[in-house]
Amino acid sequence: MSEVRHITVALGERSYAIHVGGGLLAQAGPLMAPVMPGRRAIIVTDTNVAPHYLPTLERSLSDAGIRTDALTVPAGEASKGFSTFQWLMDELLARQPDRKTTLIALGGGVVGDLTGFAASVLLRGVPFIQVPTSLLAQVDSSVGGKTAINAARGKNLIGSFYQPQLVLADLDTLATLPLRELRAGYAEIIKYGLIMDAGFYGECLTQGANVIGGDRTAQQHAVLASCAHKAAIVKADEREADMRALLNFGHTFAHALEAETGCGDKLLHGEAVGIGMVMACRLSARMGLLPETVEHELTGHFRTLGMLATPRDLDHPWDAAMICRHFAEDKKAEDGTLTFVVLNQLGRAVVAKKVDPVLALDAVASFLSED
Repeated sequence: MSEVRHITVALGERSYAIHVGGGLLAQAGPLMAPVMPGRRAIIVTDTNVAPHYLPTLERSLSDAGIRTDALTVPAGEASKGFSTFQWLMDELLARQPDRKTTLIALGGGVVGDLTGFAASVLLRGVPFIQVPTSLLAQVDSSVGGKTAINAARGKNLIGSFYQPQLVLADLDTLATLPLRELRAGYAEIIKYGLIMDAGFYGECLTQGANVIGGDRTAQQHAVLASCAHKAAIVKADEREADMRALLNFGHTFAHALEAETGCGDKLLHGEAVGIGMVMACRLSARMGLLPETVEHELTGHFRTLGMLATPRDLDHPWDAAMICRHFAEDKKAEDGTLTFVVLNQLGRAVVAKKVDPVLALDAVASFLSED
């Protein structure tokens, strides 16, 4: 069991703690009770996570005098859609919650986003707590209050900003993650180095294999550093009016790739982000902002770790024009013009508006034409 460490997301009266360490599920009751307005919780989890971790969480809450119900959704990105959301809302209402009932998201990014969005609209808003069980959720989606479900036209187009009361990142849950999921989560870790901390990027180059390989010390450091970076950005720009958009580095490309593959298990979100960041580095270079060596180094690092690095690493009939079609529907687009997060040096990201669509198409097409 690793020593539990803490970070605060400082948002005034809506501030909350992030706890990172081992054995947190067994301590959940005493940790959650002080931030819960009532003594009733409904846990939302998925079919992969529930057998491993739901009994421990329920037992800890019960020992703390907290009454619980549990709802389980199918594992996978498909659960972040309207049909599952409607089912969840119906099931929640059937249990007659009141405004002091706390929703607890026990799972990865899909469960966290789905539960957070449900909490934001159930009875016009009930408290919720994040218990992320995937590496990607621990370092990114559980922190900062972005909640959403997917629409037919793209990912995360329907949602809200709604902060949790608490985040418990139990590192023990990473032990049951498939290697593919660990690699997907690692993409979001190295992102923080690329966009805001060149020193941390250097640490990732040397420690990435240890993070993915299960080294507890390396994992805790990576999760804490990632959460600290994200907390600083969220404190400065909670609702993405300015600098929080930098956290979307690589995501405009990633969401397009996910949409083209059906937003399913063929391409995980973290895998798409990894590819998207490489593509964003190339666009940055073609805009004259970044040396090409950064893209080459990142590509080599990903391949050393067994990760996807370019669209061609995935067996799919890509079409550059179809990929670019999604860019105009990106949430950062303004007045019909393309907006991308790019790097103007390693460790420094900027938002580039009115990007030439021909330049973006050329950057995408170059990946698909390489041998």
